[in-house]
Amino acid sequence: MSKAREIEDFIQQFLRLLPSDLSRSREDFEKVVRASLNATFSRMNLVTREEFDIQAQLLSNTRAAMDELEKKITTLEKALSEKQTAG
Repeated sequence: MSKAREIEDFIQQFLRLLPSDLSRSREDFEKVVRASLNATFSRMNLVTREEFDIQAQLLSNTRAAMDELEKKITTLEKALSEKQTAG
């Protein structure tokens, strides 16, 4: 879901919670809320859950690859050390 769609959904949920006596000024209120939320969310540099999950998976994959490379380096260092000791 896009950020714009998520913001729109949030605004609609918020507006549904407004008391009915504010319905006359709902349009003006909606404009103010929409502008305020868009400005606030833009400054916060938020990401969607989907973007976060993708980055978390990439980080996990990178960590696994790094662990594997560390094991290989340790094995190579050990073999080199044994070769130097024997030779």
